Amino acid sequence: MTVAASSVPIAGPIAPHGGLLLNRTLTGDAAAALHAEAAALPSLALSPGELNDLELIAVGALSPLAGFMTRPDYESVLTDMRLAGGAVFPLPVTLSAPPDLAARLSPGDRLALRDPAGELRGVLDVADIYDHDREREAELVFLTTDRDHPGFANLYRRHDTLLGGDVLVLARPDPYDGDHLLPAASRARFDELGWRTVVALQTRNPIHRAHEHLLHVTLESADGLLVHPLVGETKPGDVPADVRMECYRVLLDRYFPADRVVLGVLPAAMRYAGPREAVFHAIMRQNYGCSHFIVGRDHAGVGDYYGPFDAQRIFDQFSADDLAIQPVPFDFAFYCRSCGDTVFGADCPHDKSEHVFLSGTRVREMLEAGQPLPPEFTRPEVAEILGRAYST
Repeated sequence: MTVAASSVPIAGPIAPHGGLLLNRTLTGDAAAALHAEAAALPSLALSPGELNDLELIAVGALSPLAGFMTRPDYESVLTDMRLAGGAVFPLPVTLSAPPDLAARLSPGDRLALRDPAGELRGVLDVADIYDHDREREAELVFLTTDRDHPGFANLYRRHDTLLGGDVLVLARPDPYDGDHLLPAASRARFDELGWRTVVALQTRNPIHRAHEHLLHVTLESADGLLVHPLVGETKPGDVPADVRMECYRVLLDRYFPADRVVLGVLPAAMRYAGPREAVFHAIMRQNYGCSHFIVGRDHAGVGDYYGPFDAQRIFDQFSADDLAIQPVPFDFAFYCRSCGDTVFGADCPHDKSEHVFLSGTRVREMLEAGQPLPPEFTRPEVAEILGRAYST
């Protein structure tokens, strides 16, 4: 049996990366036929991060990818940050398989893709089976082979063998309570609102006063904003996605014009790959229809593995023909007691002792100890939500 996915009509202010917004999801009779076929296929249970990638491929968020990378794409991405065909793509998107399963597969086979509970999520048309050097991948992607790096730690939990090929994915109810505005839908929304310049904010933390200041500054020169928090797999200790979403809603409802901001979610896993991941995040937002992408200090970084502005400088490697979405670099922002306002680093002449900044670790320590977050750091409404979440 052969069933095909398709591309979808392009709306919005910017073309998808690679020119086509792919759709790898199946519904109705095609989905039923795939489900019936999968019953006789060998199966692979995907990790949470691989399931996130599968979902993004399915809806076109990772266009021009139609599936998990084969060796030529994988090698080209590692060394040149491009797919074998030449399109910019900074991170490998791969599927690993245990050796006993990989030994039973050959190119041309089909493989049922399931979640850890055994539910069918899609099918892989196996096109390539190859081994990968995890140390080499880590050094090229994460710029380190330190196993304390969360991205490398996750990479090292994977199997040695990778499977590449296109996927077909079963459509399912939105697991994000309607918050996942699919790329085709977000593009249609921007067209409906008449937006031609759309700026995306990537975040995996609740929005604090510095973020809020940044967004208001951005609105001065853009038609609209897509606040696009990442809700896929993150490292232990990050604020849970449902708590963050409650924070975003109360902040946007009370302090931003409703006709200038759209809230959605990105079901992507964090890789903590710093500069490369900043480009990866930008490509996804281009596929969602955004023309610009905010890149702040140490975007997608962790610890001290990357320089504070490396994620901004990496975009200098690409031309407008390579990457249509434009980065919007911002310096670090904070509240200054002497200025009496939230300011960017280069704009403040005062000593650091006057700056109110709390690291994510310090915020969690205060919340777990029942200490209130200062209003200079975050809105009281947001602090209340966080305090309630951490007190239970």
